[in-house]
Amino acid sequence: MSIPVAYFGLILIWSTTPLAIQWSSQGAGFALAVLLRMLLGLTVAALLLAGLRIGLPLHARARRAYLVGGLGTFGAMALTYWGSRFLHSGLVSVLWGLSPLLTGVLAALWLGERSFTPGKIGGTLLGVLGLALIFLQGDSLGGAHALAGLLALLGAVSIHTVVIIRLKLIGDDSPPLATTVGSLCVAVPLFALLWLIDDGVLPAALPSRTGWAIAYLGVFGSVVGFALYYYIIKHLNAARVSLITLVTPVLALLLGHLLNGEIIAPRLWLGAATILGGLALHQWEALQPLLLQGWSRLRTA
Repeated sequence: MSIPVAYFGLILIWSTTPLAIQWSSQGAGFALAVLLRMLLGLTVAALLLAGLRIGLPLHARARRAYLVGGLGTFGAMALTYWGSRFLHSGLVSVLWGLSPLLTGVLAALWLGERSFTPGKIGGTLLGVLGLALIFLQGDSLGGAHALAGLLALLGAVSIHTVVIIRLKLIGDDSPPLATTVGSLCVAVPLFALLWLIDDGVLPAALPSRTGWAIAYLGVFGSVVGFALYYYIIKHLNAARVSLITLVTPVLALLLGHLLNGEIIAPRLWLGAATILGGLALHQWEALQPLLLQGWSRLRTA
């Protein structure tokens, strides 16, 4: 596969995922929407696992990874789908962009990593400032319960970050596709239980946009997105990979505005820009060589 195709394909998938999440819940309910997505994702991933003849490890370390990954997937996605009903889709992407900042803090606290440089500290503080600006926006963030949705998304990002650290502590070396299948085997029954508790109702028919959004998320948002991500990590340096977290929130905000009629208030733009600035500062050590390389090419052109 061409690396540029994989790179821009991943940016496109991650930029459209928040909007697809909103559309998938229209006419289906958030619990049924996420359940159908995960069922489809598990089916596709399991077929790929079998077709590629990749085994599903069942040793103790792998089982712990499946359990942690499955519980994390359930908690993070359930909160994301619930909270996304009350927020602009672009803001969902911006909030998920906080994950690298929180990961750096927890890695320093739990893993003893000493890479918390002044730039990363400054980037984290900028992220907190941007988050405060977004909180001040209040109910203009989206729906009537926007602040509740905002707290749900922050909870989802926190769970996701904790899971990343816990998986690193477990140190399982199973193939990523196997870990995906194992984690979804844990998560899907929990999503089914959530649906039963929520309403347990199967609609007679789904709106076409809802059905296409669920299919898109199940195949591209879950399986293809992860495959492209692992492929890019293998073939590109950290600087180019980190650019994805800066580009996708901007595109998601624009897509929400253009395709979903979302009105982005000036203070929300300012908060989002502050968070993205914090991300850029946090990733500065990785981005600096790439920027210097680009500047050098411009000077010699």
